[in-house]
Amino acid sequence: MNRKGPQSSIARRLFLARLGMGFGVAGATAASSAAAPALAAGDAPWRPARHAQDDWLDKIPGEHRFVFDTTTAEGMAWAFRFATNYFAASKEAYGLKENDLAVVIVARHKSTPFGFTDAIWAKYGKQLAEHAEITDPKTKEPPTANLYTAAGDGSTEAGPMDRLIKRGVHFAVCEVSMRGIAGMVASDTGAKSEDIVTEMSANLVGNARLVPAGIVAVNRAQERGYSFVYAI
Repeated sequence: MNRKGPQSSIARRLFLARLGMGFGVAGATAASSAAAPALAAGDAPWRPARHAQDDWLDKIPGEHRFVFDTTTAEGMAWAFRFATNYFAASKEAYGLKENDLAVVIVARHKSTPFGFTDAIWAKYGKQLAEHAEITDPKTKEPPTANLYTAAGDGSTEAGPMDRLIKRGVHFAVCEVSMRGIAGMVASDTGAKSEDIVTEMSANLVGNARLVPAGIVAVNRAQERGYSFVYAI
């Protein structure tokens, strides 16, 4: 015989209702807790990832940082002018020394050939000139030396590139573009492309380093605090 009366049934319903409410509150709490980290992450300021192969950018001394992006022979020449003005104005107006300024010039696309020494130009000037779309202004032939490491007037004075290297300017030379040039050389000469790549990699101008791609170097430099200008 069922001895439970009306009061017992009411108490049971109230207990189940409270139990259900408890599950609802617990569920809401759990959902809120799970959403909290996502919300916090969304509100947090963005920070670029750091990669060891880009650490060289932080090793260049300087209180101020500047990266010049070049993609043509003319753009490289303008970068030399801009960088020279940057050093001069920083000294005259702010009293800054050369090692107060960290300057990187990126040689990519058609300016890549100027990241190589005269030894490479003497050997592969035809392909380098074709890639850069230039000729020697005096001979109207493919140059047999890097036009920017010589004074350009027949004297022994250092060219604009060498002068900036002495002031501490660094160069980032595009590997993607270099491999394209090496392929041209290999096609013309029958040599192995990888052998040409090895040779070119060992003959970079002073203060230069090979980077995976010039456009990547532009991005990584900006992420590490370098101001940016595209020299055209």
